[in-house]
Amino acid sequence: MTGAAVVVDASALLALLRGEPGGDRVRRAVVAGALMSAVNWAEVLARLAVGSADPHDVRAMALPGGPESRLQVVPFDDEQARESARLVRSTRPLGLSLADRAALALAQTRRLRVLTADRAWRSLHLPIRIEVIR
Repeated sequence: MTGAAVVVDASALLALLRGEPGGDRVRRAVVAGALMSAVNWAEVLARLAVGSADPHDVRAMALPGGPESRLQVVPFDDEQARESARLVRSTRPLGLSLADRAALALAQTRRLRVLTADRAWRSLHLPIRIEVIR
C-alpha cells in the first residue's frame, strides 16, 4: 500500500473494534490508509479469540470498510526486529511489550506517526510522532 500515513498499534485497533473512546479517530486513519505490524495483528486476533471470535472471520468483520479497508498488515522483518530490540532499554521501565515495540519500530522504519491507546507512550522520547487516541 502506498500513501499510508500512520501506524496503528493493537490497542488503537481494539478501541475501534470495541467502540471505545478514540475509536473514531482510528477509523478515520484506517479508512485513509494505515499500517499495522503483523505482531500487533496477532495480538488483536488473540484478544478477539479470547472473546470467542474465530480469528479466521475477524478481518472482514473487524475493519471499517470490510475487505476494502486500507489497513495493511506488514510482516515483521529483520529491520523491525533490530529496531524493536534497540527500544528495549527505553521502553522496559514503562512496561511496553514486544507488540508495542513492534509498532514503534514499524513507525520508525517507515518514518510515520503512530496511534495508540496506551498512555504510557506519552513518556517516550523518540524521533516519531506518537498520538494517544484518548
